[in-house]
Amino acid sequence: QVRERLKQQVAEMKEKFPGFRPGLAILQVGNRDDSNLYINMKLKAAAEIGISANHIKLPNTATEAEVLKCIASLNGDPAVHGFIVQLPLDSDKPINTEKITNAVAPEKDVDGLSSINAGKLSRGDLGDCFIPCTPKGCMELIRQTGVQVAGKRAVVVGRSKIVGAPMHDLLLWNHATVTTCHSKTSTLAEEVAKADILVVAAGKAEMVKGEWIKPGAVVIDCGINHVPDSTKASGKRVVGDVAYSTAKEKASYITPVPGGVGPMTVAMLMQSTVESAQRFLEKFQPGKWNIRYNELTLKMPVPSDIEISRSCIPKPIDQVAKEVGLLPDEVELYGQTKAKVQLSALRRLQDQPDGKYVVVTGITPTPLGEGKSTTTIGLVQALGAHLHQNVFACVRQPSQGPTFGIKGGAAGGGYSQVIPMEEFNLHLTGDIHAITAANNLVAAAVDARIFHELTQTDQALYNRLVPSVNGIRKFSDIQIRRLQKLGINKMDPEALTKEEMNVFVRLDIDPATITWQRVLDTNDRFLRRITIGQSPTEKGFSRTAQFDITVASEIMAVLALADGLDDMRMRLGRMVVASSKRGEPVTADDLGVTGALAVLMKDAVKPNLMQTLEGTPVFVHAGPFANIAHGNSSVLADKIALKLVGKDGFVVTEAGFGADIGMEKFFNIKCRYSGLRPHVVVLVATVRALKMHGGGPAVSAGVPLPKEYTEENLQLLAKGCSNLSKQIQNARMFGVPVVVAVNAFKTDTKAELALVVQLAKEAGAFDAVECTHWAEGGKGAVALAQAVQRASQAPSNFRFLYNVELPVTDKIRLIAQQIYGASDIELLPEAQEKVALYTKQGFGNLPICMAKTHLSLSHDPEQKGAPTGFILPIRDVRASVGAGFLYPLVGTMSTMPGLPTRPCFFDIDLDPVSGEVNGLF
Repeated sequence: QVRERLKQQVAEMKEKFPGFRPGLAILQVGNRDDSNLYINMKLKAAAEIGISANHIKLPNTATEAEVLKCIASLNGDPAVHGFIVQLPLDSDKPINTEKITNAVAPEKDVDGLSSINAGKLSRGDLGDCFIPCTPKGCMELIRQTGVQVAGKRAVVVGRSKIVGAPMHDLLLWNHATVTTCHSKTSTLAEEVAKADILVVAAGKAEMVKGEWIKPGAVVIDCGINHVPDSTKASGKRVVGDVAYSTAKEKASYITPVPGGVGPMTVAMLMQSTVESAQRFLEKFQPGKWNIRYNELTLKMPVPSDIEISRSCIPKPIDQVAKEVGLLPDEVELYGQTKAKVQLSALRRLQDQPDGKYVVVTGITPTPLGEGKSTTTIGLVQALGAHLHQNVFACVRQPSQGPTFGIKGGAAGGGYSQVIPMEEFNLHLTGDIHAITAANNLVAAAVDARIFHELTQTDQALYNRLVPSVNGIRKFSDIQIRRLQKLGINKMDPEALTKEEMNVFVRLDIDPATITWQRVLDTNDRFLRRITIGQSPTEKGFSRTAQFDITVASEIMAVLALADGLDDMRMRLGRMVVASSKRGEPVTADDLGVTGALAVLMKDAVKPNLMQTLEGTPVFVHAGPFANIAHGNSSVLADKIALKLVGKDGFVVTEAGFGADIGMEKFFNIKCRYSGLRPHVVVLVATVRALKMHGGGPAVSAGVPLPKEYTEENLQLLAKGCSNLSKQIQNARMFGVPVVVAVNAFKTDTKAELALVVQLAKEAGAFDAVECTHWAEGGKGAVALAQAVQRASQAPSNFRFLYNVELPVTDKIRLIAQQIYGASDIELLPEAQEKVALYTKQGFGNLPICMAKTHLSLSHDPEQKGAPTGFILPIRDVRASVGAGFLYPLVGTMSTMPGLPTRPCFFDIDLDPVSGEVNGLF
């Protein structure tokens, strides 16, 4: 009857909450036959009822620490509602059983064995605890007799924590008068004779005699004992603690052994699991986070970003992780406010539906920026803290170059920030440092290989590459891949001919073709062009080289586009660093550094978890620039976030600079590789930038704005909206609805803001909304969030701009003409040579990543608005084969951007007492 009732309840849960199932975990240590039997009974019952049961079996060599670690993981798993540790623990190592049972989370302790549940039972809090399954089953059996417990005299024989003690408490709080007897009770027969209800759990065969029992008593026998019986094949039979044959003559009801209490114990375990699942559903809606948001105390005028950041106390990051459904063993804490998330989370969630995918981009900005990061954070705060949607922000990690340069930090601003902002803007968890180390390892390997090949014979090189260890040579895996690439199918290092040895050991790199540069995450103008190899030890083998900024490294792009460790490793190996003198590409795999790079990047590949001012979760991961790289945060962060938010949630990511750059690359590169399809584009616009596009004077950091920007000028603004219209057109070209976010500044007038909204809608935007999130946090972006919600339900017909199989020149021309407004392109001689070379080398079918100024739709930063009819000059074309794109250099673009334009004077310092960062980013 119990099982049928539970089966019906589970079916109702599934109907009300599709995809939901009560979850039971059974943790076993060792391999005892009796434990295996009991577990199989429980698994069978769970399957019959519809409970998802998981049997976790640890070996008998498991230590206490290993058992506790497993328990912690199950405690944190939201899919587990009931959790039992099968006793006894069959381990060769000393394990404290009480410590283990108390480690189970009380709200999942369906065995009712933890001290917290036992304490609640003893206090009579029956509605707020789990009761051990055997006593619970006994009470159910007593109720089935129809005998009223209240006012009856009850005797419990036995005082174990599992049956006797909780049975006493349970009868007591059901208003019986209870006596507990045990092995030291001298008048056991007399006490038993008084019992209207008798529960025996002493563990002694037929200890209670039939003649002791009061006529008409209800007898519950919990004992399981084996006694000799020559008539049985096993030589023994199972009996209870009560002499059944004589007791049944006097009792009104009595449970048989076996077949009485045992099946009820299993049934009660299932009932407690279902009850736990019901409590879970009351507290947590499936697919709906139970998250605590921070309430902002807004001040006017708005304080500095660092003051606002400091005024908010962040939640412990492990709490944020738990709130969004990450398990404890999927989170690596880096202090109290940031953590890395294991890629195992994506594997666990792979069958979950994705949420809505939103990309934030912008019009062509001023050098001051128009607030895309601030809008991204304001939007997620509005969706989460104000509209109570599951929502994740996925943003890039800022480079130290801009942080200590003109631009400053990238955590958002005002009351829409990622916090703590100093943690966000500085080292975070060291990902950029890992990229710097990996990149420079490749650069060192390139020059070292050239040097050694120039100074050593084939045999000497071979001896160093494949050394003899204890008289035995052996190829490594990466060397076998090199041999296979060369068409040499030999596994014995001694079997290579002289010709095979020559091609194996000599990459024969042409120094003039080296495209791999050293990197540094600091703007240093004097490293734009350097000479290396000037030490006497390099024997005169010097060459001209340069430093790029770290975020321009191909390894940063690999990190951002990889969808797992294995994919990252393969991409790292495919990176082309130069060509040989025969014109063949030389890869990181050819250099033999792929495994080393993967090791250096093994932690960097894990997304970083932080939070906003209002307590919504943020992934901060990867940071490629948008003008010289593809300008988007990582695919992995987006994929994990989309699973965590669920089908009705939102993931908001940001594409760097204007829609012509970051958004175009988001669609044509990132979405092409990730397979993800966006639902909404949010296009950020400001009155200030639109006035600049209308012909307003130049603006620059540290200089007061001219009056054209601080006084109402509708004519100038309307003219500048040509840029807004073009960027809306660019977004709609990909078949995705566009919502324009008009980021309001205090100098903007109502008429100006209304004009931008009007012209945006006329240009084809799904909606256009004025936003005040910088001054008001999520509250100031609620209208934007509601517009995004509506747009996400609108029809979407996402498409790429070009087919990658088109010739390289045609792909570049399509972007130039359709996105920028150019009439045509001009490939300069060096670019023509590179296009021919990369096509010959088999890289012609890669997507295009234009390296272009962000300050204009054209190649000329002075051309504002929406210029047309210009010829786009392509100076050079380079290949990021590992990342998976070709990047044409447009005009005068450099890979060491943002060079300091004035002497350095950093208004930032460290408080020597508190250790806090003081100053501004």
